[in-house]
Amino acid sequence: MLRYFLLEELPLKESKYMKLVISEKDGKSYQLEVPKAAEGSLLGRKVGDEIDGSALGAAGYTLKITGGSDTAGFPMRKDVDGPRKKKLLLGNSPGIRGAVHGERKKRIVRGRIISDEIMQINCIVLQAGAKPLPELFPKKEGEKKE
Repeated sequence: MLRYFLLEELPLKESKYMKLVISEKDGKSYQLEVPKAAEGSLLGRKVGDEIDGSALGAAGYTLKITGGSDTAGFPMRKDVDGPRKKKLLLGNSPGIRGAVHGERKKRIVRGRIISDEIMQINCIVLQAGAKPLPELFPKKEGEKKE
């Protein structure tokens, strides 16, 4: 017998923090959790904007927003206006994997403006600060070691 759940019965997993992934030119990336108090400096920004890292704990760093994903995992795209979700017909591009030459698929993507529904923001370092990133964001215990 199948049991059907109402949406109110299902426990919703609500995360407290937005995640920020900072990537360096050498390919290493560092992940940090942005507290709700500091999220205000990121809300309303667009993919491609430059932000100051001092509000996020990376003093002296200039970061460029390259993308992100929302709570459901839908990727952000630079060519979709606003913070909304939209269905697009995509070929071999961000938001679609393994497309054969000429094949296109309809996928849901998120707009380029950061809203409160965005869970992860990806950034690259444009200008480095005085301290290196491994000192600012040390690896936590239990994380993969090199």
